[in-house]
Amino acid sequence: MGWDAKDIALLKRLWTAGQSAAQIARRLGCSRNAVCGMLTRLGLKRGHKPPTAKPKIRPAPKPRPASLAACARPVAKKVSRNSAERQQPKELSKRQLYAILAEAVRNTG
Repeated sequence: MGWDAKDIALLKRLWTAGQSAAQIARRLGCSRNAVCGMLTRLGLKRGHKPPTAKPKIRPAPKPRPASLAACARPVAKKVSRNSAERQQPKELSKRQLYAILAEAVRNTG
């Protein structure tokens, strides 16, 4: 779109009146991006609204001393019966390992 002085004057007037870029684009018969580009080139910006929320800033919690912590009391170590009764796996010889490997190869083919 070619921007002439009339279009730019109308753009400035509608922008200061508070219309959106899409509304101005419909009025001028061009795309919203064309309007946004021209607004950028002209240096026209909308003022940002100040934030409405007023967050409360609280100080970080102070760490508790170790003596007051719940984990400061010694606790007897609990040992599961299953782990004590578990047997260690038996060691296999080289020949047994090769036999297992050969069987696995046969089963995959």
